[in-house]
Amino acid sequence: MKAMKRKYLVGLLIVLLGLALVGCLNESAAKDSNALAAMSLVERAELLIPTPNVRVVIGSTSTGGDTYQVSNMVAQKLGEVLGKNVKVDAVGASNGFDAINRIDDGSTIMIFHDMAYLGYLYEREGYTDIFSSYQVGPTLAINPGNSFSAPKNSAFSTIEDVIEAVGNGEVVKIAIQPGGVSEIGYSAAKNAIKMQYPGMEENLVAVHTGSQSDKNQLLFDGQVDVIHSSIQANEQFAQLPMDDQKAMKFIWLTARQETILQTNDSGFGSMNIGDMLAYVSPQVSVPMNEEEDFTFDKEFFMLFHKEMDEELVKLYNDAAAEVFADEVLVQQLKDAFFIPNYKDISDAQTYLTEKVAAYDAIISSLKE
Repeated sequence: MKAMKRKYLVGLLIVLLGLALVGCLNESAAKDSNALAAMSLVERAELLIPTPNVRVVIGSTSTGGDTYQVSNMVAQKLGEVLGKNVKVDAVGASNGFDAINRIDDGSTIMIFHDMAYLGYLYEREGYTDIFSSYQVGPTLAINPGNSFSAPKNSAFSTIEDVIEAVGNGEVVKIAIQPGGVSEIGYSAAKNAIKMQYPGMEENLVAVHTGSQSDKNQLLFDGQVDVIHSSIQANEQFAQLPMDDQKAMKFIWLTARQETILQTNDSGFGSMNIGDMLAYVSPQVSVPMNEEEDFTFDKEFFMLFHKEMDEELVKLYNDAAAEVFADEVLVQQLKDAFFIPNYKDISDAQTYLTEKVAAYDAIISSLKE
């Protein structure tokens, strides 16, 4: 009987050692770049991500805004590519940053736009340097609709008229949402005034408010002269007749000319590409420095936990490339007035580093 027990224990020990060895081999394989490279994306995701679900947190609490729209379209395709259930969670910037700070196993990632770094440059609470606090992932898409508008009966036809008026001593009020995409255009205009009319830039006055509807209402009520706007939200008001209190006109689109040229030929609403190009650089010039005009594309990109495993980062980078190789998704984004703009992690980090530095120079110049 004792001999049988010993044989049983020895056998059990061999089995346990075998399982441990298999586990070690699996773990080793998970870290072996060559082995992973030979696998499909689904196989890599199964091995590297410990859950069947992937949570994509976004820096917005709205499920109707552009951040959710882009993220949801990308997430659906990402789920197919990874073989995971990928869902978007509109938790807002603070909660989104907190989520990716806590979870490093690849089951939670973030999609946000330029406010991720602009909030830090404008010293808003809860924002930190994205390059030292997180891993910056691939870029995904551009919203080309970032703009500024005035009443249709305004004397300002373009932002150049605003700059000239302010330089000549006129006080102009602009409604913006502080600390992000809304404010960088205001800062750029103020910087241009400082360059061309030193000392007069204080005549460009920011009126801080919240949502697009809040900014619109200030313009309707005559409380401000110009508002930060978007083609998607405000084009409907540009179609109204001059005598309508809500009638607006665009006076500046901040996007690069090459960005607008990538939109659908039909443009958006009543605005075709030709209409849009009339309001971008170089047709409308807001100098950033002595060599170039200011432009700004509102861009969406991924963010990961600072210490997330290198193979997980590679997985998401490769998965994003596969997502944007799908012509159906590309057209879906374009139909929704977004520009597909995948850049892999290496290119994205270089590009965004340069972009941050350029806008930091503008913001810093206004503090001098």
